[in-house]
Amino acid sequence: MPSRRIAPLAGLALGLLLDPAFAEENTLELDTISVTTDAYESTTGPVKGYRATRSASATKTDAAIRDIPQSISVIPATVLKDLGSTSVERALEFAGGVSKQNNFGGLTLYEYSVRGFTTSEFYQDGFSANRGYPSTPDAANVERIEVLKGPAASLYGRGDPGGTVNIVTKKPQPEAFTTLQTSAGSWDRYRTAVDVNTPLDSEGNVLSRVNLAVEDNHSFRDHVQSKRVFVAPSFSWQLDPDTSLLVESEFVRHSSTFDRGIVDAPGVSRSTFLGEPNDGDIDNHNNRLQATLEHHLNDAWKLRLASHYKQGSLWGDASENRALNIDGHTVNRRYRERSTGWHDSITQLELRGLFDIGSWQHELLVGTEYEDYRKKERVTTIAGSPYAIDIYNPVYGQPKPNGQRSGTDFFEQTKSHALNLQDQIVFTDRLRGMVGARFEHFEQSTDDFTRNHIKSRQTHDALTQRAGLLYQLTPQVGVFANASTSFKPNSGLDANGKTFKPEEGVGYEVGIKSELFDDRLSTTLAAFHIEKENVLALDPSTNTNRAMGKARSQGFDLQLTGQVTEAVRVIGAFAYIDAEVTKGDTTIPAGSRILGVAKRSGSLLGVYEFQDGALRGSDLGAALTYVGDRSGEAGTGFELPAYHTVDLLAHYKATDNITVGLNLNNLFDEKYYERSYSNYWISPGEPRNLTVSLTLNL
Repeated sequence: MPSRRIAPLAGLALGLLLDPAFAEENTLELDTISVTTDAYESTTGPVKGYRATRSASATKTDAAIRDIPQSISVIPATVLKDLGSTSVERALEFAGGVSKQNNFGGLTLYEYSVRGFTTSEFYQDGFSANRGYPSTPDAANVERIEVLKGPAASLYGRGDPGGTVNIVTKKPQPEAFTTLQTSAGSWDRYRTAVDVNTPLDSEGNVLSRVNLAVEDNHSFRDHVQSKRVFVAPSFSWQLDPDTSLLVESEFVRHSSTFDRGIVDAPGVSRSTFLGEPNDGDIDNHNNRLQATLEHHLNDAWKLRLASHYKQGSLWGDASENRALNIDGHTVNRRYRERSTGWHDSITQLELRGLFDIGSWQHELLVGTEYEDYRKKERVTTIAGSPYAIDIYNPVYGQPKPNGQRSGTDFFEQTKSHALNLQDQIVFTDRLRGMVGARFEHFEQSTDDFTRNHIKSRQTHDALTQRAGLLYQLTPQVGVFANASTSFKPNSGLDANGKTFKPEEGVGYEVGIKSELFDDRLSTTLAAFHIEKENVLALDPSTNTNRAMGKARSQGFDLQLTGQVTEAVRVIGAFAYIDAEVTKGDTTIPAGSRILGVAKRSGSLLGVYEFQDGALRGSDLGAALTYVGDRSGEAGTGFELPAYHTVDLLAHYKATDNITVGLNLNNLFDEKYYERSYSNYWISPGEPRNLTVSLTLNL
């Protein structure tokens, strides 16, 4: 098992730590850090500029990023605000090594890749948030997006080894404010968002916040549109000096056109829609309720009890394009009816504490977690009369197929119980370490209604581990190394109605962190090697998943963020990723590139803010993005070409309370393709477009 391969590295790390000669090395006099109420950065609060200094995602504790022996990228909400974007995927372009994958016809943040491995998992405030098919996270309630690189199963449980994305949502703040932002963009795209923060008592013990957003968007894609209403109320209550309660919720009503994109054919327009406009929209409704109770037992120990409940449903009908016909100008289509419902209940109990053993300082985290996830999914494909469409001259309004009905109809339930331990250790002023382990027991059952109620059940026990060291060479430069394992049950059934073995992975990382220009610019450069087995892939002959075998990803990535001067802020990343199948079969042979992962990709966003004069508070900036060529279909030679885009931005601060923004995206009107699932499901990127925004601080 891959998880066992961590033992040699963990043993080496412990050997070094227990070596008296190593531990007694001359200590380094670090600069004194003064922390005040105004300057302290909360791990759940806003970030000044682009440079975050603290994070809770990597350890589930309040930790300085420079002290964490692992790569972590933090993209604050300021980045999305400057870019004039509401897309979490857009922010992830600045994390380094994150690739766009299948977005389920534009309905959701369905899949993405981190360091070469695709995942459908993302988290909100430390809770799994992507079970089922939830709608895309809304930027109206995003405070920061944090990407923990490498396996994180010892902390978060089952997941993929490339990395973990945790979205930190906006929390009630002590000061009252109201912000309204409205925008209009190319192709009749309109959005209005309101953020209202209100203390409910004079002492500031009870706070409330409501984020609301309404969208009505059309697209450069013919006949493609979407609508959304998003409401996120939250409130916090300081029950006494040692006890606090935070209650958060989200309600999303989203409808959009199901759009699989275009096919690989010469001269096909990037705006051509190959579905049917009269199919109607796919509706996606989601509700989330979350409560967190924290109690300080004393100055050193704290108890946290948190519960998360999410419920969703997705339904609607759509015509989906298939492969190009032999005539070279038509594609067959299939007509599908979808109906899916799910709910996910998670409860966490954690104890965190500080203590010393000799000269070593420890921060211990002991946690338990219980999850009950259920999903009922039905997808019906209707056969019948020819249902082809011309890709160069589409004619809509054809009669719907009315023949034989086939598809999938099943109920899936996963229950898991977990216990995790983590210890962050300060050995000397120079040397820090972290060890963690998680034991998880899960039960997965499936009832397949399309196969005469064939039932399947599997149970697994998994032990995942993590160990890391960080050595501070100078006050500004530290080097680190870590190893960790991952575990994830594979959902669904194979062609014979059997469940799959869980995926297992192991990852290794070494890197260097630095603080430059008087701690104004933070950089992390890391090299990694990750392996995974029991990987699933779609078998075109049966249209079902199958175990592909093993895959490997290795390379390096660079992240930089900072406030270079009072006027200039930057964030950027570069990644080199060599990801391929190492054990495959005739359909996806060994040596095949992993779908959608570019060997080279990079991004850079820079903004200049005027400090004096009539333009004080206004800014100008530009964003550059490069993505190399990628495999466009697993196991084939079809590739998406490399592309680069340039975006410009400007904000004019007319008064202290009024700001006008202008964003010009894809300045040179680059024709590119941002993702694909096969050579007949290709998503074109947006042509040159413009967005104008108005922000009012009321």
